[in-house]
Parts: sequence; C-alpha cells; structure tokens
Amino acid sequence: MKRLVILLMIFSGFSSFARAQIGKTVSVPAGSDEDKAVTAINAAPDGPEKVALIDKFMSDYGKGNFDLLGDQLYLQTYLAQKNYAKVYEYGEKVLAIDPDNLAAAVNMVRAAEGLGDTGKLFDVGEKVGGMIARYKSSPAPAGMAAEQWASTKAQTLNDAQADIGYVEYTMVNIAYKTSDPVERAELFERYAAAFPDSTYTKTVREQTAIAYQQAQNSAKMTETAQSILATDPNNVAMLLLLADYWSDSGQQLEKAALYAQRALDALKDARKPETLTDDQWHQQITLEKGIAYTVIGEVDVYNSKNAPAIDAFKQANPLLKSNNYYYGRNLYRLGFTLAKIRRIPEAREVLSEAISVDSPYKSRAEETLNKIGGPVTQRAARKKS
Repeated sequence: MKRLVILLMIFSGFSSFARAQIGKTVSVPAGSDEDKAVTAINAAPDGPEKVALIDKFMSDYGKGNFDLLGDQLYLQTYLAQKNYAKVYEYGEKVLAIDPDNLAAAVNMVRAAEGLGDTGKLFDVGEKVGGMIARYKSSPAPAGMAAEQWASTKAQTLNDAQADIGYVEYTMVNIAYKTSDPVERAELFERYAAAFPDSTYTKTVREQTAIAYQQAQNSAKMTETAQSILATDPNNVAMLLLLADYWSDSGQQLEKAALYAQRALDALKDARKPETLTDDQWHQQITLEKGIAYTVIGEVDVYNSKNAPAIDAFKQANPLLKSNNYYYGRNLYRLGFTLAKIRRIPEAREVLSEAISVDSPYKSRAEETLNKIGGPVTQRAARKKS
C-alpha cells in the first residue's frame, strides 16, 4: 500500500518545487551535512544501528524543521520494527509540531491497530478526518491562483487516497466488530462525524440505527433512522426498520403501512450495489419485500382487516424463508390470524410449520396451536385410536 512520507526536498538551490503535502514539508539542501546524515539513515537497516544514526542526527541537527524530520524518521523506523508504542510516542511528537501531518497520523493508526487499542485508534482517526476537512477548505497560498490551488488539492487528496481509505476502513471494521451494541453505535457516530463524505458513511449511519435497535434504545434508533430519511427519503433499510418497529409494537400504524409501501415502491427502481453479487442482491431485495408485506399484514390485523392481512402474510411467506426470525414470525402471525377467524385446519398447518422453524416465535406458535386443539396429525392419531 502506498504511504505518505515526509517530503525530503533534495535540490540544488531553490529552483525545484515539490507537489503539495498535507502537513509541513522539510527541505534538505543537497550535499549538505544534513543531507549526508539522512542518506546514511535511509541506507541503514531498520534496527539499533538506524536508531543510533537518528539519535546522532538529532544531537547534531535536531532544531527547527529538522526536529520534525528527526521525529518522523524515528516514527518510520519504529513502525518497520513493529514497535508500536514507540510509533505512537513519536507520532504524538510530530503532531505537536505539525498538527496536520497526515503521514504521522496514518502511521499512528497503524500503531494503534497493532496495539489493539480501539480508543487510541479512534482518537487519531478523528484527527485524520479533521486534517482532511481543514485541507479541503484551506485557501490558496499567497501567489497561487485559486484554480491552480483547487487542482493541486485534488491531486494531493488523490495521492493520499490509499492512506485515507485505510484509516476509514480500519475504523469502520473495528466498530462493526465491537460486540456491545451501545459501544458500536457510539463508534459509528464518531466515524460519521469525522468522515461525513466517505463512501462508508451512508452504511455506517444505517448500522448506527440498527445498533441502537439491538441495544433496545428505541428513542435513539428512531431519531437516527428519521435523520437519515430526512436526507434520503427512499432509504429502504430505514423505511423498513421504522415500519417494522412501529407495526410490531402497535405504534404509528398509519406511518408503518405508509413506510412499508414506500419501501416496496423504492425497491422497484433499486439498483444493485457493485459490492454485492447478483445472488446477494436478489436475496436482499427478496427479504426486504417480505418484511414490507409482513408489516402491511400486521397493520391490517391491528385494524381488524383480517382477510387482507392474511393475503399480505401469504405474500410475505416465500420471500422470508432465508431468514428464520422473519419467516418464523410471519408464520406465527399468519397462523394466529387464521385461528382468530376460525379457519382452524389452515391455522394448524401454518402454526405447525412455525414450530418447525428455529425462531423466537416457536413457543408462541406452540401455545396458539394447543389452544385450537393441536396439530392435525396429532388430532387424527387420537381420533383413530
């Protein structure tokens, strides 16, 4: 992976110009004693010998910008040695001198990842986000036209994209793997605030709402989902998250049905993301359609519209088979509704199938089935005996 390193401008005189960097640049006049010392450091193997050469460089020349250069050399050397504690130590020294030194911050993220320290990783990852935001909004240097500066910034950001992408991916991946849903939601929120325009941010915001749902924090889940829909009104995931929650809890039933229908309408024109295979995309939209229909059916049950509810549940059934939770729940809803309107043979058949599915609704299906006389096969066996 390409890495940003501190710019060592080796030139004769000052007629050559290097491309812009995010952070300060350090110039080393060609042929100078400092140049010879840096050349020797770069040629040395990563180990005690190189550290000793950097120690001597800092003793002889470690003032002004060369102090920054020396700390950066320490950082890179310790990174090669996988001495992550030292990388972080010298990274902090670099950032104390140059708060926008992207190269140092990226290497500190690598060190924090190596240490397995999520707190440090997110702290410095947020600093990376701040660096990028400040650089994007920075005015042109004196003597440079605005158009030229815009082009320079675009090129610099493009050159840095591999490192920026590494930081973004690492933060998202660690947050996603965090088992506690409250902590996971907090990490996702920190990421979205630091990188509001990244390619991961839309998914991260959706996952934040889902994490709050898993944490049973309905208020934060609803707030997060609604904030997403405010800017992305056809977001199928959030439409279904809210519709399913409301219908399952008997709240805002009119909005639940409306959101489910909006999701179905949006799915008609939905396009497969490049990150999904055709099979994955088919499975996703099939499941989402099934959730929408089971929401509509549940709202109909609340409104005593049992016949259309049964139709909606039946429409949902084959679409939900890939997910035991939703499939088992829908079977239970269908069987319960059939039993309620005394279509007992059908109810027994559906509830028996619900019992065969490993879902939280298995026990409810058993209870309802017992109330209406048990499975068809059991009743037939008793009658025959």
